This record gives sequence, structure tokens and C-alpha cells, in this order.
Amino acid sequence: MKLDFQKEGYSFLSDDTSVLDEKTLFLKTAQNSHYYDKSDVKPESITPKELIAYWGLEKIAVVGVTGTNGKTTVTAGIYSFLLDLDEHPALQGTRGLFAGEKRIEEKSMTTPSILETLHNMKQTMDLGCNYFIMEVSSHAIDQKRIEGLKFALKVHTNVTSDHLDYHGTVEEYRRIKSLFFADDTPKLLNKDDIKNITYNPIGAQSYGVDEPATFKVQAFALVHGITAGIKHMQTEATFHSPMVGLFNLFNLMASVGAVSMLTGRKIEEICEVVQNFAGVAGRMEVVSRDPLVIVDFAHTDDGMHQVLDSIKDRDISVVFGAGGNRDKAKRPRMGAAAGKYAKKIYVTSDNPRDEVPEMILEEILLGLHGKDYVTATPDRRLAIKMALDELEGDDALLILGKGDEDYQEIKGVKYPFDDRVVVRELLNI
Repeated sequence: MKLDFQKEGYSFLSDDTSVLDEKTLFLKTAQNSHYYDKSDVKPESITPKELIAYWGLEKIAVVGVTGTNGKTTVTAGIYSFLLDLDEHPALQGTRGLFAGEKRIEEKSMTTPSILETLHNMKQTMDLGCNYFIMEVSSHAIDQKRIEGLKFALKVHTNVTSDHLDYHGTVEEYRRIKSLFFADDTPKLLNKDDIKNITYNPIGAQSYGVDEPATFKVQAFALVHGITAGIKHMQTEATFHSPMVGLFNLFNLMASVGAVSMLTGRKIEEICEVVQNFAGVAGRMEVVSRDPLVIVDFAHTDDGMHQVLDSIKDRDISVVFGAGGNRDKAKRPRMGAAAGKYAKKIYVTSDNPRDEVPEMILEEILLGLHGKDYVTATPDRRLAIKMALDELEGDDALLILGKGDEDYQEIKGVKYPFDDRVVVRELLNI
């Protein structure tokens, strides 16, 4: 990345050694310092911490949300609640960059490079934003892509198992996630998932449904959305949401608790705006109500458990696959998750990338050994059509893994494919 940048004779700023020249100041980070040390061209360098001070980014409150599932929904919830409370937030994550009501950039990495993050903070601060809410991935923690940032609040959603192709073991994955909560920064932790991380108790508050917590669900109903009575200290309040599922109750509690900690506002005031947040595209998104067809991004066995368990009061049909060139160990577990909840199961391609689709399907099917009503085809459109054609009565169809993605990646090529568009075409709606 190379940016226009005016400072003491320099015209540009970059974190890429291949574009360095006498007019380009270098942002030296934990990721690129060894490339800089080997580079023939060595202009002056600046660190992320120094850049933060130079741009005055200490004025913006940074909120980081990490977890296996829920990062996108929780960051969007915090952002939405702050907007409705007349604050001035910015949001960075997989859905892009937003400032106020405006979308500045399209979808990106969950957590981009530190230079891109700081540039995004500068852009949004110049637009009047005083909160910067961001998703923080385990890769970004491990690769120090958040170095120099001073967080006003860190939020934990849950930590189960993901990215084992990168981290190697569940224990290492959880260790990396725990590093994010090792300092005395204010933090908000999921009390019902607390056993899966270690953390510094200084500055820690919690939210929970089953376990005692700072922000505690007293009672809830999951009929026609989510209704919950909650308690914070001695204050009680109720909120209603059009969102679906128990896991979204956790996501909403994380968002309510975070906004309370950030702003000091009463939970009654925050709960009043919860109903305005309908969730995130591709996350438990209802594409059709009759028949009921829901699209969700769930792409791990834990994510599937949460999504499928949230509507277990209905007969479920499920279409899903697993991404190629990613953690293979989760594939049979994903099959087992589908087998636990679904009446009819359609195993198909997700983004096979460089792998043979049929081989991915075979690994998923290992977790479905002995199960009835299982169909496998690498043709995702055909799988969706078969699932729709075979729906009965009050069945619900969940199409999992891709959410709001509008492509399918095969052998390095991204072909147009959107589960929601396919459903609408097949149902003629």
C-alpha cells in the first residue's frame, strides 16, 4: 500500500519495500521489518505508534471484537446502536469501511494491514467519527497487524475451533485469541464461553445468558424474533429484535454491553434502539418466508451448531459445503453437525479453490456415515434446487457457508454465484 503523505520532504508513505524511493517514507512494522533490513533502498522509517501520534489518532476510541463467530454481527450491532444514539462511529471489517451512514469502501479482509487500518482511522476521523469499531482476526493478532493500537474496549464473542490450517491446534488457536485480552485494557467477555480463553481480569466486565455476568439475561423468548429482559448492576430493561436465534441473543448482549461501557448510557436507553438493528446481510438472512429459506455464513462446525440449534423447533433441510485449501479437520465435524439437527442434508461445494470438489464432499460425508436423506453433488445450484423441490409442510431450509458472498472460487477463478439470488430465481420471487 502506498499513500500520499506530506512530512519533512516525503511525498508518500508505504509499508511495501518494493516501492521505496527517496520520496517515500517507510512504515516499519513487525511484519515487514526484516524485508526493510534487507532492502537496498532505506529511506527513513516511522512506526505505527509514531504514525498514530503524527495523525492524532489517539482522539478516536478504538473498539476491537474477536471470536470464532459473531465478530461481524457484534461490530455491526455496536455501530448501529451508536448511530441511533447520535454518536459518530466508523466500522471496519469484512463488509468494508463505513463512516456514519456512508459506505466508504467495499468488502475487505477481516483485519487489514496496520497501515490500511490507520489510514481508515484517519479517513473516518477527518469525517467526524469518534469511535472506530473493528473486527480482529486470530491471524491479525498473531501477525501483529494491530500493533500500536490502543483499544478503548476489547470484546470477546466466543472461541471454539477455526483456522487450524494456520494455527495447527485448538490450543494454539485459543492461546493466540487469549493474547488479545492479556493487558489491562477494558474488556467485555462472554461469561458463558469464558473457559475457552485466558485473560487479564483488570478492566474486565462480562455478559451472559446462563452464567452470572455484569450484563445478564434474566429471561428471553425466541418467538417472532428475540425478546429479552436484561439486568446491569441494579438496572433492568427489555429489548426486542427482529433477529433470529439464541446465538444472536449473545451477539446483541455483547453489543448492548459494549455501548454501555463506551458511552456510560443507561441500558434502558440502549435497549430502545436494539429493535432498529435487523442484523447483517448473509447472517441468518431470511430470503423467503414461505417457504422459509435462510442464508448464513456459518462455515465451521461450531457455527453450524449455533445456527441449526436456533431453529430446531422446525424440520430442517440444510445445504452446505466446506472451503478448499482450508482446515480439513473440520469437514467431518461439519457433517456431524448437520446430521445432528437436519432432516434432509445436501452436501455440495462451497469455494473449492484448488481442491477437487468431490474429495471435499467425501471428507464431509465421513461425519454423516449411517445417516438417511443425505444427497451429495458438487453443483451448488443443483443442490439448492433439489433442497427447494423437496421441502415439505413447515420445513425450513438453511443454506450455509457463503452468506452474502457473490462468487464461487474454483481453480483461481471467481465465478458469479450468490445463494440468495439463486433462491429467488428458483422460487421466482
